[in-house]
Amino acid sequence: MSEPAPHVLALDDDPEVRRLVAEYLSQNDLRVTAVASGRELAEAMAHHTIDLVVLDLRLQGEDGLQIARKLREASAIPILMLTGRAEEADRVMGLELGADDYLTKPFSPRELLARIRALLRRARAQASVADAIAKVRAYRFGGWELNIGLRKLKSPKGEAVELTKGEFSLLAAFLSSPQRILAREQLLDLSRLHNAEVYDRSIDVQILRLRRKIEDDPAHPRFIVTERGVGYMFNSPVETVR
Repeated sequence: MSEPAPHVLALDDDPEVRRLVAEYLSQNDLRVTAVASGRELAEAMAHHTIDLVVLDLRLQGEDGLQIARKLREASAIPILMLTGRAEEADRVMGLELGADDYLTKPFSPRELLARIRALLRRARAQASVADAIAKVRAYRFGGWELNIGLRKLKSPKGEAVELTKGEFSLLAAFLSSPQRILAREQLLDLSRLHNAEVYDRSIDVQILRLRRKIEDDPAHPRFIVTERGVGYMFNSPVETVR
C-alpha cells in the first residue's frame, strides 16, 4: 500500500487565500484542510494527523505569533509563516519562536508548494535522525560523557557539569554528527530533536558558554571549532553507547 499524501493545515482569515491554497495544493498531491481561526486550527489538530502548518501571522482579532508559539510548544511540526512584505519584525520573531520558513504576501502558489515540499523532506530526514538518536544512551568524547536519558554531563574527573537545556541540546547535536561541519540551520534542526531552547541569534552565545565548560582553553578550542563563514564542527571522535 502506498503512503497517504502529506496533510497540510492552512490557517488564513482571508477566504480567497484559503481557496487558492486548498485548490493548488490539492492539485499537487497534498491533502489540505483550510481553516479561518485558531479555534478551528486546534480542532483540526485534535482530529487529524497533520504534517505541516501554513500560518498567516496577521489575523483579525488573533495573535498569529501566539498561535505559532503554542504549536511549537506542543510539537515539532513544520510551520511555514505567511507575512506581509513590511513585517520583518514578525518574521524574525516567528523564526525565533520555532517557525521553519516564511513566505511574503502576495505569493506565488508554485513557490508555496516548493517551500512546503522542502520542509516536508527536511522533516522526514529529521525523523530518521531522531529514530537513530532515540537509541543512544550516552556519548563519550575525550574522557567526557553525556548521558542522553539523564541529561547529565560528566567530566574526565568524574565531576557533574551543569548544562542549561539549550547547552545540552547543542552539545547533543554536535555529538550526533561528529567531525562534520554543521551550519547554523543544521544545528537548529538537530537541537530541536532534544526539545531545544536554541534560536539562531543565540547559537554563538551558547557555544561560547559550552566551550567554557568543556574546553581546557576556550580561546583555542579543540572540541567545538569554528569553520569561518560556514558554521561549526565537533572536532573529536565520539563513542556512542546504546
